[in-house]
Amino acid sequence: MLSPEQVRQIKSQILKQIENFPPEKREIARQQIDSMNSEQLEEFLEKNKLIKTKSSQSLQECIFCSIIQGDVPSYKIEENKNAIAVLEINPISKGHILIIPKKHIEFKEKIPKGLSSFAQKISRKIKSRLKPKPKEIKIYPSSLFGHNIINILPIYEKETVDSERQHATQEQLKEIQEMLLKKKIVSKKIKRQKVEKIKPEDKHTGIWLPQRIP
Repeated sequence: MLSPEQVRQIKSQILKQIENFPPEKREIARQQIDSMNSEQLEEFLEKNKLIKTKSSQSLQECIFCSIIQGDVPSYKIEENKNAIAVLEINPISKGHILIIPKKHIEFKEKIPKGLSSFAQKISRKIKSRLKPKPKEIKIYPSSLFGHNIINILPIYEKETVDSERQHATQEQLKEIQEMLLKKKIVSKKIKRQKVEKIKPEDKHTGIWLPQRIP
């Protein structure tokens, strides 16, 4: 049986995928999905082969594994050999990012060192590139479908883990993605050689002075 949080996550991902439907079909599909209870949603997943069966045991294909495999579209910010960072489509605040480990690993309170470093790197990118600039960034773990993930939450006012979530449009997500993917231009300052001025009284003294550079 799916938990309420699992139902919320699955529905949000399905709704994201139907945004390209014709308006009349999209609205009908949205109403059907919104009205599904846990059992109906699970049946829907089975019919659409979003739940795999192996060795007579029903294994739910978690939405995060589907994102990693590219089966579910996402707004990727960065990736390394251990994890992928994507924008949360129902964010608490602008730039809310999920770091998804590529393997199901156990961690409750303490985030593994490698993932923590990756999270800090993404946090620095948010601070330097997002406008308006957040006051601070909170990093906290959570778990869904047995898949531990890391939330990177920019704080602008008094947002918390329990703050109300918002539905971000494709345009909003693409705009944030472009801001975070944009390469930072590093300007190189050319050091000028310090030129010593020749004083009138130093002329014809026979003392060698540095040649003046025009």
